[in-house]
Amino acid sequence: MKPTTAVRIVVTGIGMVTPVGTGKEAWQNLLAGQCGTRKVSSFDTTAYGVHLGGEVQDFDPGPYFQRLEAGTVGRASQLAVAAARLAADDADLGQAPYDPLCGGVVMGTTSGEPQEVEHFNDRLIAGEGVGDELAIRYPCHTIAAHVAAELGFGGPNTMIPAACAAGNYAIANAFDQLRAGRADVMVAGGADAFSRITYTGFYRLGAIAPERCQPFDKNRKGMIPGEGAAALVLERLDDARARGAQIYAEVTGYGLSCDAHHMTAPDGNGAARAMEQALTASGINPDEVSYVSAHGTGTPTNDRLESGALQRVFNGRRVPVSSVKSMIGHTMGAASAIEGGVCALAVHEGRIPPTAHFDEVDPECDVDCVPNEARELPVPVAMSNAYAFGGNNASLIFRQI
Repeated sequence: MKPTTAVRIVVTGIGMVTPVGTGKEAWQNLLAGQCGTRKVSSFDTTAYGVHLGGEVQDFDPGPYFQRLEAGTVGRASQLAVAAARLAADDADLGQAPYDPLCGGVVMGTTSGEPQEVEHFNDRLIAGEGVGDELAIRYPCHTIAAHVAAELGFGGPNTMIPAACAAGNYAIANAFDQLRAGRADVMVAGGADAFSRITYTGFYRLGAIAPERCQPFDKNRKGMIPGEGAAALVLERLDDARARGAQIYAEVTGYGLSCDAHHMTAPDGNGAARAMEQALTASGINPDEVSYVSAHGTGTPTNDRLESGALQRVFNGRRVPVSSVKSMIGHTMGAASAIEGGVCALAVHEGRIPPTAHFDEVDPECDVDCVPNEARELPVPVAMSNAYAFGGNNASLIFRQI
């Protein structure tokens, strides 16, 4: 491993598991505006006033596991391992000249493995015996540990439970690990599994839309909980070029902030600070940004405040802004990891996904939300924004090589 002070970090592999598909299929379906939210199938929502969710359908983790047994880990770990395996294969890490001890993993999550708590509770109520396997699978740090064990990576291993900004926090941490020379390759991303616990929490907050998620639309009624995972392979530019790796985009910098305002309500200023910090760290002028992947939850307050923050940072310029949550729901800790992959692919291909279900302009959301249809245009610079409960904000910048 080589300690360095000024190196360029690039994305050489992308893996996604989403409600609209797995791998590159997910990207194509997002560009097509396909909706992956439907009636919840994993538990009975009869007692709820809403019934939609973004679940990963017909997911078979088996083919993605080569070292571990898929049945011995929780669903979030299964999703994470699948995304990491896809990313590692996409980056051709099997042929890369890396010492596995110099490979690291950092993953983000909101809830860890909440389904294990639900299984424990269900068995307890049914009077069935409960073994220690549920307790062993529950802690959220096991997600990153399982990814490392599956890939055989013995370097830095970190789990970041920073709620809905966790994916961006994970990518930022991996960026730092590589620049500091603590690893030669990092797999970074996020994962969360669909659960009654999470669904009930957002239902009690009155945040779930009854029919569809409509970010930035005047008649938006809320978010839709989802699940999924994404992983990005990050490495130093010189190393990637030396091995002839495909390079999707460069990660040039990030910005982190905390509103220190309210546990669930953002104030907008922190979001703007994170964007400004990311641009400054990257040495990029706001006028150079040609696409923003918005946090875009579809809740009235979030979209209004995010729109205001974008207006402040971009000085009123209507940069194309879209929210893939309109199609896959809010995948919690996986959200900004998926959106990071979206940004890298947008930079690489010059295509940006739409904001689905957009019907009516909201004067309080003065953004070009790329309504309903994907757009082809050069994307030399993209920004990924993520905002979480507790006021945690994280922005990343991706640039074309």
